[in-house]
Amino acid sequence: MDRLKATARLMIVSDLDHTMVDHHDPENMSLLRFNALWEACYRNDSLLVFSTGRSPTLYKQLRKEKPMLTPDITIMSVGTEITYGTAMVPDDGWVGVLNQKWDRNIVTEEAGKLPELTLQSETEQRPHKVSFYVDKANAQNVMKVLSEIFAKRGLDVKIIYSGGMDLDILPQGAGKGQALAYLHKKFKTEGKLPANTLVCGDSGNDAELFSIPDVHGVMVSNAQEELLQWHAENAKDNPKVIHATERCAAGIIQAIGHFNLGPNASPRDITNLSDCESENVSASSEIVRFFMFYERWRRAEVENSELYLASVKADCDSSGILIHPSGTELSLCDAINGMRSYYGDKQGQKFRVWVDRVLSTQTGLDTWLVKFNKWELSGDDQQGCVITCIINMKKDGVSGATYMHVHETWLEGSGRAKDQINLAVLDCAYSPELRCRQLITLRTQ
Repeated sequence: MDRLKATARLMIVSDLDHTMVDHHDPENMSLLRFNALWEACYRNDSLLVFSTGRSPTLYKQLRKEKPMLTPDITIMSVGTEITYGTAMVPDDGWVGVLNQKWDRNIVTEEAGKLPELTLQSETEQRPHKVSFYVDKANAQNVMKVLSEIFAKRGLDVKIIYSGGMDLDILPQGAGKGQALAYLHKKFKTEGKLPANTLVCGDSGNDAELFSIPDVHGVMVSNAQEELLQWHAENAKDNPKVIHATERCAAGIIQAIGHFNLGPNASPRDITNLSDCESENVSASSEIVRFFMFYERWRRAEVENSELYLASVKADCDSSGILIHPSGTELSLCDAINGMRSYYGDKQGQKFRVWVDRVLSTQTGLDTWLVKFNKWELSGDDQQGCVITCIINMKKDGVSGATYMHVHETWLEGSGRAKDQINLAVLDCAYSPELRCRQLITLRTQ
């Protein structure tokens, strides 16, 4: 909440499964396209909110499986938990709101009497959420019966059916929509209500998001029947809610353009990397562009040309230094020269690179301090490091940037990195070529 000193230009509030994350996209390309767009154009002055039905346990599991960005705010368990930042600090005020007219023991007792309901796993049972599975054919009747029972017991609850099988029982004040309304109220109190909010969803438990006043909304093309039915009955004449023609994260990008909320051309959509140089650039967009080139170089998706390496070296100060996590130093130009030896070494393989939390601070007239997380996925092995750069931006604003200094440290718990640092240092000492390769790839294989 405190990261931005001014009003956010845009706040995106997105469901995860089958909205931001496409489980039918093995290469995760729509998600990676969104990642590049967000980090290049929005991270510094906008807010990213993930609003998911998943519990914290399953949310963290998804983060291990997919190339997801780190949100500023996380809403979990169908709007019953709100946390902030990378540390996922809980909002105690929201807990107080949800405690009103809620008794979890009574909910569990009464719902457990219905044979049509099957209790979900223990990880999905939360202080303000009780979750079951129910057959689609029985869902509406079960919801009606439960509503009557809870009313007689003096509870004010909300029953949400989504995904064709999930039935969640929550306090009446809970839900994805109410959680967003609560956040809007907090921002407004602080004088920081985002200039625009875009909500994104695919299923019934996302419907409330589209009911919040003054938001833009996108139902991705693969939206489920229950959300489309809700839209037809409640919001078909609302011009601020669209049904995208693109799936998942690609539909979110489409909505950004449809509502003119800001740039909607992902850097990953640019096939000719030299085209980037003709556009206005920022420290963040330069970071995204470099690692996009790095991925394509190793996948042999760009030509094996000395002109490319010369262009990259031209962006490095002649006295620039790269400090590896092991503490070893190498000149930036020598590190770029080392890239020749592994052109195409990941061709035809599952290999992707993305950056996260790219935050830049201007420290001088033309100088920027940029800090971010950089991740590599190779097969099923995912490793990451924290990179801090000092970058000098050209005064004309269109000529790109010059890297002055790069310092890298391993992310805690990142793959096998910690266990193999010492081996990597020994290898580097005996092989100059491997030394270059180790330092520029930030890996320990």
